[in-house]
Amino acid sequence: MSGADAPDILAAYDAVRSDKDETNWLIISYASAVGDKLKLSETGTGGLSELADKLDPTQAQYAYSRVEYANDTESKRVKFVLIVWIGESTKVMRKARVSIESGAVKKVLGHHSIQVDARDKSDLDEKDIVVRLRKAGGADYNGGRG
Repeated sequence: MSGADAPDILAAYDAVRSDKDETNWLIISYASAVGDKLKLSETGTGGLSELADKLDPTQAQYAYSRVEYANDTESKRVKFVLIVWIGESTKVMRKARVSIESGAVKKVLGHHSIQVDARDKSDLDEKDIVVRLRKAGGADYNGGRG
């Protein structure tokens, strides 16, 4: 495989999914400008805003994030988001590789409620993503208020 199934990536994926670990996001990048191997770039605990700040506008990257939100005063939901990032300054050939590599990444980061194809950091606004997660989740316990 392309490196997406490397032990450190699998461990980070398990950490993001774990209720007992504070890690709530990970980023996978290409090992070099010309290399095809994927590697774990970074993990963090600061949510989608922190993750968005770490994405490189010159790269194609993959990210996985845990998103927690309240349905009402009584309940909280946890959902997972796969982010396919193609920065606005990414080279054409690297962009082309995403269509091939994303399948391998999706196999490894398989459990997610939605996929977000992001080109700009504003595509990762947490409020907008929570609205999409609610719609994908089926039942709307928020009375249609997003």
